[in-house]
Amino acid sequence: MNKSDLKPQGVFAQFARINAIPRPSKREEKMIEYLRNWGESHGLETKVDETGNVLIRKPAAKGMENRKTVILQSHMDMVCDKLVDVEFDFDKDAIRTYIDGEWLTAEGTTLGADDGIGCAMELALLEADDIEHGPIECVFTRDEETGLSGAEGMKSGFMTGDYLINLDSEDEGEIFVSCAGGRNTTARFDISREEAPAGSFYIRGSIKGLNGGHSGDDINKKRANAIKLLGRFLYQEMKRYDGIRLAQFHSGKLHNAIPRDGYFVIAVPNDVKENIRADWNVYAVDVQDEFHVTDSSMVFKMESTGAEPVIKGDVACRFIKAIQGVDNGIYAICQDEALGGMVETSSNIASVHTEENEINILSSQRSNVMSNLDNMCATFAAVFELAGAHVVSSDGYPAWKMRQNSELQKIVVDSYKKLFGKEPNVRGIHAGLECGLFSERYPALDMVSFGPTLRNVHTPDERLLIPTVQMVWDHLLDILKNIPSA
Repeated sequence: MNKSDLKPQGVFAQFARINAIPRPSKREEKMIEYLRNWGESHGLETKVDETGNVLIRKPAAKGMENRKTVILQSHMDMVCDKLVDVEFDFDKDAIRTYIDGEWLTAEGTTLGADDGIGCAMELALLEADDIEHGPIECVFTRDEETGLSGAEGMKSGFMTGDYLINLDSEDEGEIFVSCAGGRNTTARFDISREEAPAGSFYIRGSIKGLNGGHSGDDINKKRANAIKLLGRFLYQEMKRYDGIRLAQFHSGKLHNAIPRDGYFVIAVPNDVKENIRADWNVYAVDVQDEFHVTDSSMVFKMESTGAEPVIKGDVACRFIKAIQGVDNGIYAICQDEALGGMVETSSNIASVHTEENEINILSSQRSNVMSNLDNMCATFAAVFELAGAHVVSSDGYPAWKMRQNSELQKIVVDSYKKLFGKEPNVRGIHAGLECGLFSERYPALDMVSFGPTLRNVHTPDERLLIPTVQMVWDHLLDILKNIPSA
C-alpha cells in the first residue's frame, strides 16, 4: 500500500500536512498560526482565544440549517518522544511516517496521531463540500498532553454547540462516555555531594526496550516501569552490601507515560563489584520472566564508568526506599457495572532525575472517583514525606461523569449499529479527556468520545490502524446526517 492509496484521502492528506508542523505541548504556536490561516483562507469564521485554542465555524449544508450545532474537538499538541539513538528535533523536523502492513507508524519517533488524526478529520470535514451536516464548530485545543491547560483556559461562551464529539480516543468500536480525573504529584529531595570513599568502583546499570505506554489507558496491561525496576535492584543491593553510594538516577520524561528506559550510576566497594554484577545478571533473568508477555524486548546492561561525586549522607538510601515502597499501577477497580470493570484509581511514577543539588520525582494519579484521587495522591505523598522529601500535588483536572439518558449517545450507538451491524462498546476510559473540564464549564453540553485504533501512544512505537480511520470517518458523517432539529 502506498501513502497515496490511504483512505479517506482527504483525512490522510490533512494528517500529512499536520505532521509537517512542529507542535510539541506548550509550543504549538506554528500549529495555531496554521489553523488560523487555514480557516481564514477558506472563508470560514475563525477565532483564537487568549489561551491559544482555535475555533473554526462552518455553516450548515443547504436544507440542514435548523439542526442542532455539533462541536468536533481534538487537541493540536503531541507527545514528543524518540528512540535514544534517533536524531530528531521536534521543534523543527517533520514526522517521518511509513506504512507497515495495515498500520501507519513513524521512523523512531511518536507518530502524532494522538491527536493529529482527530485534527485531520476536522479539517477534512471543514474542507469538503459534499457532506450533509448542520452547523459545525471545529475546536482545536492546545497543551492537552502536559496539563490540559488549553481546555482549562477556555472561557464559557467560546463554544456554542449543543453536542460535542471528542475525537481523542484510541479504540475503534468503543464509545467513551466517562473519563478519569487526574493530578500530578512531585517530590523533591535536597542533596549535597561528596567524593566517594577511596578505592570505590563505579558501575552504570541501565534498562531499555520496555514498551512503556500511556499511564492511564495502558496501566492495566502489566507493563514494566523502568523506575521501579531500577529502584528495586538498588534497594536489594543496599540491603545486601554496605557502602553502596548513589551518584545518578535518571528515568522517564513525561507525566502521562510509563517510563521505558533509564539508568543509575553507583560507587561500590571494590571487593563487592563482582557480586553486584552477578546479582544484576540474576535479577535481569527474573524480571524478564516476570514481564515475558508485556515486555519481551527489554535489555539490561551493566558496565564500569568514570568516577564522579556521590550523594552525601543517607538521602540516597531514603530515596531508594521510597521508590521501592510507593504504590505503582492499579489501586482500585471501578464498582459501577455500567463501566465494565475498568480501572478506577491508579498511580504511575513517571520520571526521576538527579541534579547537582536535587532529586526530582514526578508522578501521575488518576481516578474516576475524586475522593479516591485525593487518597491516591496522599498515599504517594506520605511515602515520600516519610523519606524526607518535599511533596506538592497539582490542582489537576476533574473526572467526566457518565450522562444519564444522553441524546447524543443514542444517536452515536444507533448509527454504529446501522453501519456495522454490531453493538459498539459504550464505556468509560481511565485517562484524562478534556470532556471533564468541558463538563464543568458547559454543564448542559452532551458529549461522547471516539476515534480510530491507536496502539503504544506516547512512545516511539505509536501506530495507527489504517482501516479504522475510514470506519470512524463513515461513522462521523452518518452521525452528522442524523442530528435532530434544534
